[in-house]
Amino acid sequence: MAITEYLVTDDLTVLLGLISVSVFLLQNLYKPQPLVHPILLGRQSEAGRVRNPKESAVYRNYGTGLMGRFPLRPDKDVHFVSGFLKADFESPRTLWSTKITNAQLKERVRAFSAGLAQLLPEESNVLLLLNDGIEFLIADLAISTSSFISITLTSPKLLTRVLEDHPPSAIITDASFLPHVLELVYDARDSHHKIIVVGQQAGNMHPKSAAAAEIIGWADVEAQGAQITSTAPVRQSECKKMLLVPMLDAEGTLTGPSEPITVAFYELPTGELQGVQFSSENFTAGVTATRALFPPSNSLSSLDTIVSAHSLSTPFGRAVAYTALFEGTSFATLPSTKLFHVEEEPKNDVADLMTVTSLPIPTPTVAFLKPGHAQALGSDIVSRAKKTSWFYPLAWRHKFAGVTEGFVTKDSLWDRTVFDHARAKVMGELGSTLKTVIIGGGPLELAALTPIRIALSVPVVNVHTHATTAGPLFATQALDLQILPSDSNALAHVGAPSVNVEAKLVGVDDEVVEGGGDPVGEVLVRGPPVGTLLGSEGREEEWVSTGERGSVLTNGAFRMLAA
Repeated sequence: MAITEYLVTDDLTVLLGLISVSVFLLQNLYKPQPLVHPILLGRQSEAGRVRNPKESAVYRNYGTGLMGRFPLRPDKDVHFVSGFLKADFESPRTLWSTKITNAQLKERVRAFSAGLAQLLPEESNVLLLLNDGIEFLIADLAISTSSFISITLTSPKLLTRVLEDHPPSAIITDASFLPHVLELVYDARDSHHKIIVVGQQAGNMHPKSAAAAEIIGWADVEAQGAQITSTAPVRQSECKKMLLVPMLDAEGTLTGPSEPITVAFYELPTGELQGVQFSSENFTAGVTATRALFPPSNSLSSLDTIVSAHSLSTPFGRAVAYTALFEGTSFATLPSTKLFHVEEEPKNDVADLMTVTSLPIPTPTVAFLKPGHAQALGSDIVSRAKKTSWFYPLAWRHKFAGVTEGFVTKDSLWDRTVFDHARAKVMGELGSTLKTVIIGGGPLELAALTPIRIALSVPVVNVHTHATTAGPLFATQALDLQILPSDSNALAHVGAPSVNVEAKLVGVDDEVVEGGGDPVGEVLVRGPPVGTLLGSEGREEEWVSTGERGSVLTNGAFRMLAA
């Protein structure tokens, strides 16, 4: 019998067969492809072949390799932090509320540096008690191009101890914070300071506290320096890098990038005061590592605008600002970065982020946020989408499936019908211009990471920063959307070591490591962005303890453990 006699079909059978084949093909061919191949995410850092007892192997970024050299500079001609102001970039950009070109900024830096040179002896220490703004940037660059050393604090509660144990030669502060500074100066053991005030000076000073300091206006210093630089060249001994170019010795070789230009003080978990020295070389390496956070498809350009939730008084916050200077982007920081405030302390929330809309800067495209900002954004957008769209459950399911497959986009049908409207309600125009979010400055819960990715639908990088490093210590791959199994209350991993950082763990359990378990211990780091602790010998190969505990996952990613 012919085979056709055993197969009885009708139109309905043929239709159902076509539908089944179509569904199968759509499911397999229309499935989103991962943005990065899973093989690349399976080995994110390279482990050394040997390890010492009670220590893990030494880990470095897999992109660098064990035989590779650490990148030190974003450009071969950038040796000092002043080199971030590229001469060939002539277009103006907006820094906070000031539209300025590199040439104009250089002139203000020269003037302020020359004015400082007239007020202070060489090798003076200048304490920066300024909130973020263009004055902080000018003062910082001016000090870095002179023979002075700047001092910054990661917390205002360190001010009393720094004034007593490391008295500065001068203090630069804001007029609103001046009365408090004068009282502390009067109580400190060093009986006299030069205080440079930004803004209009406050009146009705206490006579005793005012007698302990010489108060000078910022405008006066800058005006005096501008007059000096316009009438006569400044001696190299007074301002060793005034020309804002690398200095050459008699043999024509570069000198000075490894000399300390700033000291950042922070508080150890034990409550002790610790200072870290940073050089221009540390910051050029930090900018190099910061630029490496971005995927090639979303690399920075002068058309971008960066907003940051990291204070310039912190090494990482300053590296972000220097990155903006180097790339020629507009830049601003959020009110929550204020370390010295007389009103209620700002919170890391959506309202804090949306204050950038009141600044005369282009709408930000890149945001360096704290975990509180990112979690609040994700929560508000998801809540808004739930309330305003009947299609939210279906949209969430498809977006979640895409993230699971390693794919995320803002151009899907579900974004156009559900999430775009929610983003616009919560973030305004920022919801459509934002292209990269970098989260750091604190622990990020693993459970919050996927909602953030779905709500924002842009590359999200989770970084780990520390007061000893002028740049990110660890960072996730920008397109890594893996959801690694872990405890429900675990923190999200922070990825591999940065492109120019080596890391290891000490105090590990050898039996666990030899049995194939994840090493757990205290995190130590070294590399070009890592500063030198005050009181240490400062050897290049010296390991610096972060005072934090962490573990290394199978793929080489680090996870910081809650204290």
